[in-house]
Amino acid sequence: MDLNDAPLANAFKTRVLKVALVTETYPPEVNGVAMTLGRLVQGMLDRGHQVQVVRPRQHAKEQPIHHRNLNEFLVGGVPLPRYSGLRFGMPSGGALSTLWKADRPDIVHIATQGPLGWTAIGAARMLGLPVSSSFHTNFDAYSHHYGIGLLKPLVSSYLRHFHNRTDRTLVPTRSLVRTLSEDGYRNVGVMSRGVDTHLFNPQRRSLALRASWGVGPEDLVVVNVGRLAAEKNLQLTLKAFDEIKKARPDARMLFVGDGPEKDRLAAQHPEHIFAGMRRGEDLAAHYASADMFLFPSLTETFGNVTSEALASGLGVVGYGYAAAEELINDGLNGLLAAPGDETTFIQSAVLLATNPTLLPSFRLTAAPSVQHLAWERVHDSFSSTLDGLVANHQRRQRAEDTLVVAPD
Repeated sequence: MDLNDAPLANAFKTRVLKVALVTETYPPEVNGVAMTLGRLVQGMLDRGHQVQVVRPRQHAKEQPIHHRNLNEFLVGGVPLPRYSGLRFGMPSGGALSTLWKADRPDIVHIATQGPLGWTAIGAARMLGLPVSSSFHTNFDAYSHHYGIGLLKPLVSSYLRHFHNRTDRTLVPTRSLVRTLSEDGYRNVGVMSRGVDTHLFNPQRRSLALRASWGVGPEDLVVVNVGRLAAEKNLQLTLKAFDEIKKARPDARMLFVGDGPEKDRLAAQHPEHIFAGMRRGEDLAAHYASADMFLFPSLTETFGNVTSEALASGLGVVGYGYAAAEELINDGLNGLLAAPGDETTFIQSAVLLATNPTLLPSFRLTAAPSVQHLAWERVHDSFSSTLDGLVANHQRRQRAEDTLVVAPD
């Protein structure tokens, strides 16, 4: 079921919800999950809902926010091994039970699958609350990149059991619905991701920024945006760029982002540009001031950077997977390779870099191709989905309350 269908998105308009959102990552942390959740929370607040965000403290002295309809409840956390920018929330079932008994939400939404989320499901179930979840991160796909590949079946089993304890699991693509359903996940539905086309657009292109990179107006800038980490398949980005460079000596490689691989990559490739973490209009200018976007990751559940690159008017080369599969019409607004087909990926990158008409054509069609991904539609979908789950839960409760069991 596609939760972005117009009838469903317009089905519930009036009910005000009190939503508890449980997550291990949240702004100002910079990653796709955090930014998506920040957007969703703001969308709920804009629609008059009350939101309680349950998350780990990001630093020792951090204080929770209490502002109008937004309240935070902070718990302890520990860094995710080899992924220090993210934290596991500590198990907090008792504290959440106490919190939700005193201030009962209408629904609990679990956004991440760590110990905090697991115990939050237990607390919600004990209190008879409806629970939804979202599948943002392929932790089982990450496992072999972090030395725990042998644990992948165990991780996969845990994730399936985790999500099947909830009433609905929301995922960003139709293909992921099929994949998870085939793997035994129940009640899976689509809730697409949006893109801010006001922020990310071709008009952000800056010749001054390009000059600071040492490139001229006609030179080719190839960009990769995202976390510089093993699971992003950066070695294929480098291989593809090496082949581009042979045909286009004026080409430069730009990496935007931070992560555990940054220092090693920068030391090995001083010829490339490492711009570090960028935010807001600065990030948008870095996108738009490039020409091509290479994204060979095979561990995404969506990949917000793909839609941001398209909105910025870049020629995109990616695998037919996640956001690229959903958003790229191969040969019209970008090029796709079959997942894992490195040869075709590299050939496509070289073709786009060297064909005199293809890249200009894609750059004209890229931004219009994602104009429909307005965040307002995603917010309406999320709000109405939660409302529908609350309504179904209340109907079941009323049916149970009125059930009369005949005496023996």
